[in-house]
Amino acid sequence: MPSSNTPSSPAGPTEPESAEPPGKPAPPEAPELIWLRPERTGRGPRPAHSRDSIAAAAIAIADAEGLEAVSMRRVAAALGAGTMSLYNYVPKKEHLLDLMLDAACAEYRLPPGPSGDVRADLARLGHEQLTIFRRHPWLPALVVARPGIGPNALRYTDHFLAVTAPTGLPGGARMEAMAMFNGFICQFAQYEQTAAAGAKWQAELVGYLTRAAMSGDYPNLAQAFATSGPPADPDRAFDRSLDRVILAVLAPTTER
Repeated sequence: MPSSNTPSSPAGPTEPESAEPPGKPAPPEAPELIWLRPERTGRGPRPAHSRDSIAAAAIAIADAEGLEAVSMRRVAAALGAGTMSLYNYVPKKEHLLDLMLDAACAEYRLPPGPSGDVRADLARLGHEQLTIFRRHPWLPALVVARPGIGPNALRYTDHFLAVTAPTGLPGGARMEAMAMFNGFICQFAQYEQTAAAGAKWQAELVGYLTRAAMSGDYPNLAQAFATSGPPADPDRAFDRSLDRVILAVLAPTTER
């Protein structure tokens, strides 16, 4: 029931005094993945730079000074561009890391197809990956931290799946095998870098482990040291370890 001070309404339907124009739809949110963003829209003058040139400049900085030295400002300076203008090509630092990772994946010299010898093909792939990691010491940590899903990384993934197809393992198991395969090579490359950081660190490590083995507290470690012989050549150690990883990769899985 209306209150006493409510005016009576005229008979018949009424139109609102003013109709608000419908609001404009919100612009679609830009994709988070840089691979879903077009490199250029096709309008306006030809861009002065490209994703390839930006990634190459960033990689040159990382190779010389480490990944922590890479910034949008440093890359822009290397290209002779303004820092803010670079964001038109690479909206944020994470996108720059993705471009660097995929540019490094372009260095794989993959054959047209698998040879049919799975172990030989995987050994070749492992050696090539280690060579790329040695060329770019900052790369293993980036591979572990960020998924490689750019065009060149997908080309590598597709090749790995083709190489391991004769095993009969399902696709999911082969993807897991690739993660284990890549993880081992990343870890080996990172250990090499640590060992190469200085002879003092290596000497201290050997001395520390020798004392631990002689203490009697670690009998299995002492036995391993007694039968291991002199330190192995890094390349030979990589070959032996890679062969073990390949055997594990090719082993059939047991679902529980």
